Amino acid sequence: IKDVLRKRVSSSLGHLIWPQRPVLGSANCNSSLSSLYLLQYSHQPRILGSDAIQKVVANTDISEMWENDLRPILIERYPGSSGSYIVQQHIKHRLQTLKAGWEIEQDTFQRYTPYGYKTFSNIISTLDPSAKRHLVLACHYDSKFFGQQWHDRVFVGATDSAVPCAMILELACALDNKLHSASRPDLSLQLIFFDGEEAFVRWSPSDSLYGSQHLAQKMVSTPHPPGSKTTNQLQGIDLFVLLDLIGAPNPVFPNYFPNTIRWFRRLQAIEQELHKMNLLKNHPAENQYFRSIVHRGLVEDDHIPFLLRGVPVLHLIPSPFPRVWHTMEDTEENLDKATIDNLNKILQVFVLEYLNL
Repeated sequence: IKDVLRKRVSSSLGHLIWPQRPVLGSANCNSSLSSLYLLQYSHQPRILGSDAIQKVVANTDISEMWENDLRPILIERYPGSSGSYIVQQHIKHRLQTLKAGWEIEQDTFQRYTPYGYKTFSNIISTLDPSAKRHLVLACHYDSKFFGQQWHDRVFVGATDSAVPCAMILELACALDNKLHSASRPDLSLQLIFFDGEEAFVRWSPSDSLYGSQHLAQKMVSTPHPPGSKTTNQLQGIDLFVLLDLIGAPNPVFPNYFPNTIRWFRRLQAIEQELHKMNLLKNHPAENQYFRSIVHRGLVEDDHIPFLLRGVPVLHLIPSPFPRVWHTMEDTEENLDKATIDNLNKILQVFVLEYLNL
């Protein structure tokens, strides 16, 4: 049972009131921070018209994503494994070949685990590191370590989280021209691929979220823009969008956090518009992905270290989880290509609207 709940926040953590960013004008919000938060709070998307939406849909290609991004990730890739290194190189290579000009940083560190010290490596890809504000898209690229538990079988974590990684890479490829020509010095896009999300043995504060815990602490300690004495990298995050457990058919995404409901509603509106334009495949009107339902529990995932430091979070994880979660059946064969294609389109429109491109 505990393993089934491995991404659930413990009952004690669930009763916490999540930190919010300081109230503008309050004693703990200096003038630089007030100006930054005012820009973040007041930010509005630029809604795409039907012609622009058609262009987005025409530029994304699920078959190319499948071959170029997804299949190279569908290998065993727990932290420290040869597969982990292969996937790291794949992610970096895919982004380095794009003309948008991504600046790629590798955050490598060691942590003690139930199997001794292990090396972890987060990948942070930023379109414009000097921009004051960033929209963050994040996922984890590691797969769960099962050891000899399943004998000769290998866990590849298709939904957990190879597909989210591939979706983010496809977004960078499909929007490359738009992102290359983007000139908004105050707002840019950042992609984060976390290592070490999974527990090695049993989910606990000391055996989980290795990469996100390390990076959140590093970002809160790093001045941003460089040289600033009043603001840090974490405060420069407008919105932290985390993708996880995506790829199974008929997912239902609830909104987990009231303070980001306006962005969740934007996802709903984009889904409805694409449906109305007949741009979504195998998508009956009654089977909306983004549902206005109250989610009573919280899911413990890579957003938690950021959430606890006041970063606004949009958590794109289905409830219930896919039936193949943490089984050897979480494979390519059990993915639903139409669903992934539809979610690619929705996410790409959302990002362009958020960045006002």
